[in-house]
Amino acid sequence: MQIFYKLLLYFQKHGYYVCQRIADRLGIRAKVVRTSFMYLTFVTVGFGFALYLFLAFWMRIKDLLYTKRSSVFDL
Repeated sequence: MQIFYKLLLYFQKHGYYVCQRIADRLGIRAKVVRTSFMYLTFVTVGFGFALYLFLAFWMRIKDLLYTKRSSVFDL
């Protein structure tokens, strides 16, 4: 478990350093950069899931509307 915490600390330390450098370059606070990355991550994942549901719904409606009937009496 100690190895996991050391690895987590390493990624947090260097990941936050990247956000700090971006914030220094842009002249804003690092907290704003970090929260922006988190919000963009949630929006990106949510958009992909919403797009998937929309396409699945669209394909289902298309299949219901355009089913090929073998004869006139299949209504």
